[in-house]
Amino acid sequence: MQKANRKIEQAIPLPEHIQYQPVSEPLTAPVPLPTSSNLAPAQKRYPMSNQLYMGDAVNTLRLWPDGCFDACITDPPYNIAKKRKGLKWAFSSHVTIDSAWDRFSNDEYQRFTFEWLQEICRVTKVNGNIFIFGSYHNIYTIGHLAACMDLRVVNSIIWAKPNAQPNITCRMFTESTEQILWLCNNTNDKAKNWTFNYHHMKELNGGKQMRNYWEIPLTPPKERIHGKHPSQKPIRLMERLVLAGTRAGDTVVDCFVGSGSTLLALDRLGRNWVGVEKDPEYCQIAHRRLDEERKQRRLFAETLG
Repeated sequence: MQKANRKIEQAIPLPEHIQYQPVSEPLTAPVPLPTSSNLAPAQKRYPMSNQLYMGDAVNTLRLWPDGCFDACITDPPYNIAKKRKGLKWAFSSHVTIDSAWDRFSNDEYQRFTFEWLQEICRVTKVNGNIFIFGSYHNIYTIGHLAACMDLRVVNSIIWAKPNAQPNITCRMFTESTEQILWLCNNTNDKAKNWTFNYHHMKELNGGKQMRNYWEIPLTPPKERIHGKHPSQKPIRLMERLVLAGTRAGDTVVDCFVGSGSTLLALDRLGRNWVGVEKDPEYCQIAHRRLDEERKQRRLFAETLG
């Protein structure tokens, strides 16, 4: 278990001279024409910084020019939803994911994954970092497609959940980990100079090299007060990814925003962000979380002053 220095993993207070700036309401992404994937470079438009777009991930990404982001951190559908009703544990409010947005046939999921991964590689700068969450249900599919695209795999990070949901079937081990596939946006032969803040990670880990096994508890209730998402990630986990693989001032995209944990971590740590989420309810949850975070940071700065 790694005992990271939590004094370093924290939000950057807003300077006193900067006024509170509300987070912009989610914008509905334009519905692309059938030929949008073939738009000429001059027809593509840069996304607005620190803006959440409501729309389909692939279609929205196709509207933006090549190399407009420094990095990508995203948590795509895992394809674990079944047509049957989700199971429930008597002592927990957790319910197995059964939403339509997470249900694909095998062929559909491979096609969907290839399309969004191809677009993310296009809009991310060469040698930029791409971090992708997954479980055993989908991470091998994503890894296989990345290998077919000859993308450089830098690391696989294991997120271990010490308070994971018990296995209620009693037919297998309790599933208590997820993986984060770390890709460099270039071929295996050409990949170089990807961002890794090694010394910061070492400092967080008490002066020792940080390993790729991160034991971090599940999302606490205080991070769900604006609404719930079935696969919401804890801010502490997202902060560590942001600190490890991006620099202050970078512009980072998340094309599957969900409830906004990635965007919240980026905003806290002085990175610019752009998000895409097609579900109106999740868009509003993410917006409320971001706006409340900025209000609290403003109050914190005023208290210090």
